[in-house]
Amino acid sequence: MDRLWTVEDVAKYLGVPVKTLYVWRTTGYGPKGRRVGKYVRYKPEDVIAWFEALDDHAA
Repeated sequence: MDRLWTVEDVAKYLGVPVKTLYVWRTTGYGPKGRRVGKYVRYKPEDVIAWFEALDDHAA
């Protein structure tokens, strides 16, 4: 079983600051994250799919 990604993992993968991910969450943008208690966790496949879908919108 793969582990869920932390906000820091996602920020590193996307090359953006952690603060940017939190701003994106408040505006409804970015990969889908889920709250686990007081933490936000991401499924790696959701983050990768979201990133890959960005190419579809660039054309």
